[in-house]
Amino acid sequence: MNTGKTVFSQVMEFLPFYEFRKCVERYHGDYKVKSFTCMDQFLCLAFAQLTFRESLRDIEACLRSMQSKLYHMGIRGRVSRNTLSNANNQRDWHIYADFAQILIHRARPLYADDSFGVALDDTIYALDSTTIDLCLTLFPWARYQRDHGAIKIHTLLDLRGPIPAFIDITDGKIADVDILDSLIPEAGSFYIMDRGYHDFTRLYALHQAKATFIIRDKANTLHQRVYSRPVDKNTGLRCDQTIALSPYGTERYPELLRLVRFFDSKSNKRFMFLTNNFTIEALTVAELYKARWKVELFFKWIKQHLRIKAFFGTSENAVKTQIWVAVSVYILIAIVKKRLNLKLDLYTILQILSVSIFEKTPIAQVLMAIDTVDKNDQIDNQLLLFKL
Repeated sequence: MNTGKTVFSQVMEFLPFYEFRKCVERYHGDYKVKSFTCMDQFLCLAFAQLTFRESLRDIEACLRSMQSKLYHMGIRGRVSRNTLSNANNQRDWHIYADFAQILIHRARPLYADDSFGVALDDTIYALDSTTIDLCLTLFPWARYQRDHGAIKIHTLLDLRGPIPAFIDITDGKIADVDILDSLIPEAGSFYIMDRGYHDFTRLYALHQAKATFIIRDKANTLHQRVYSRPVDKNTGLRCDQTIALSPYGTERYPELLRLVRFFDSKSNKRFMFLTNNFTIEALTVAELYKARWKVELFFKWIKQHLRIKAFFGTSENAVKTQIWVAVSVYILIAIVKKRLNLKLDLYTILQILSVSIFEKTPIAQVLMAIDTVDKNDQIDNQLLLFKL
């Protein structure tokens, strides 16, 4: 790789900029724009994500201090907080949402062979949402409750890798279960959900699409047992039953369901799972639901390591633009990890990039150096001063 390029430029080379330009043209993002293009905006916001910038003034100060390197980073327009603020408010956020989906489409095959702890060849998804609180005075469009605002990030995570297959950003008033209407179910896939998605009408739509769902049941669900299968209680299983819903539930889900009860001795909690799959082992049902926590780890990661809690603008367009660019940066790091065959975790890669972004060293050398350091640290020839 060309050592004359900054690490930032080398990272950006993993992006399909031809596809980005198509997204810009689709929404006329650069219409009547003379200097600061959508490309400049994306690169500035990506720089902010990679280097943990906290404000527009912060971005402006850091980039202007490296004015001589901006052209080689791909930033052609003059960077100022007013220009960037106007771009965040006016450039359609769908540009960056579409581009993030393109990156997701490219990243998922790279992780298709990863294991997640359950021996199944099918595609396994975990569906959940996370809430980001906002000040209602500054973000009046994001009304959640009477006295404060919030937005929700709804995510369908492919458990074979840290890559979301579907993301939707809504205001806090949208119920989690409503997102099921936006999904296009994949036949043969598994959808793992918690009790927030408990709606038999929507679950029956998944069943009709030949998809499998596993959902944590509510305690007040009325049903009657049709058949019981033997279980090994030493594994934590308590029962494996075929059930029929009450007459009211049958109107919305007219077929039989499978109920699996499981006791987790570590947390001392009891779980009830409903599924429309009668072929997998009962213990596998519990193991799949346990794997659902990967989506919680995904939310924790992006909240801790990306800039999606403090926003560079207060408009809906600015907030969604920032989140979608953050998602794009996350996917970009995941792509770099696979393309360079790195053993490092995503957090470590992000930390290394944050302090070497302006260096002109091959990116593989920058990211692989830490492996050499770790190996050398394990060789300890220092004599002991004291014998214990």
